[in-house]
Amino acid sequence: MQLEGTVLRGRDFEPVEGRVVVEDGTITAVEETATDSTDIILPAFVNAHTHLGDSIAKEAGGGLSLDELVAPPDGLKHRLLRAASTEEKAAAMARSLRMMEQSGTAACLEFREGGVEGVETIRMALDGRDIEAVILGRETADAMREADGFGASGARDAEFGELRTETAAAGKLFGIHAGERDPHDVAPALDLDPDFLVHMVYPEPSHLQRVEDNEIPIVVCPRSNLVTGVGVPPIRELVERTTVALGTDNVMLNSPSMFREMEFTSKLADVPAVEILRMATVNGADIADLNYGLVEEGRDAKLLVLDGDSDNLAGVQDVVRAVVRRAGMADVKNVYL
Repeated sequence: MQLEGTVLRGRDFEPVEGRVVVEDGTITAVEETATDSTDIILPAFVNAHTHLGDSIAKEAGGGLSLDELVAPPDGLKHRLLRAASTEEKAAAMARSLRMMEQSGTAACLEFREGGVEGVETIRMALDGRDIEAVILGRETADAMREADGFGASGARDAEFGELRTETAAAGKLFGIHAGERDPHDVAPALDLDPDFLVHMVYPEPSHLQRVEDNEIPIVVCPRSNLVTGVGVPPIRELVERTTVALGTDNVMLNSPSMFREMEFTSKLADVPAVEILRMATVNGADIADLNYGLVEEGRDAKLLVLDGDSDNLAGVQDVVRAVVRRAGMADVKNVYL
């Protein structure tokens, strides 16, 4: 397979006129050459933090606080999840996964409630889909062993030391929410030596230094943080310290659209568009050790093609900025997963 157009090449997303050559699902060449195609070729997205179970309750809980919405065990989302059948949850998640595929998302890092049953339920939802999910089980060590790792709710909710040890022994990924509503759970989360942190709205200078010294990636979810009223993370400062990826968080609160997350983040934070695009692609892939997120030789060919001649994108002067700040599902021409 060969794709032609403006290729956003490599980690700097350098726009080059040319073609991408794919063989057996791997990018074998990125060639500069003249072409009449107006397509824009870029890596498919990696959504680095989702709670897809919330697909059963979109826009529920308006006006509730963060704890009232999502705190375990009796926040609104947990009550709704307990009340729904396995089939209802799987069907709702499957629809969100389909929407993510259609909008160019190749993978998500899913914090999966419900123990072993929750892991099995998302696998039901993934059946027949091309999108991948890096599933982080929650609540029990058995869920971690059934999944790709463990996704902890936060150090204020429980003591996760033993689960962290078991996850490390299994050679799996360990992520934890931290600093979402205040700074008090950040140090205990860092003490667990996590593979990544989620949110970090309220890091203190000592936390930032530990993050930098230990090269701990952070996933930010700014739309979610604004909706729940906790504030917004210091994205520019985080980017200066470590690898930062983007996630859309709870489907109850926001659509799992990386286009919307990129646009919001770009207009909120004083961060270059090229960095925002890294946050939506390769940075999340790096956290999960996935071999995609960039258009370069040797990477898996998880690719998104936008119509550069759409009414929305025709005439753009800065392609990367346009992808980040104005592109959307209506501009998607093809998705290769």
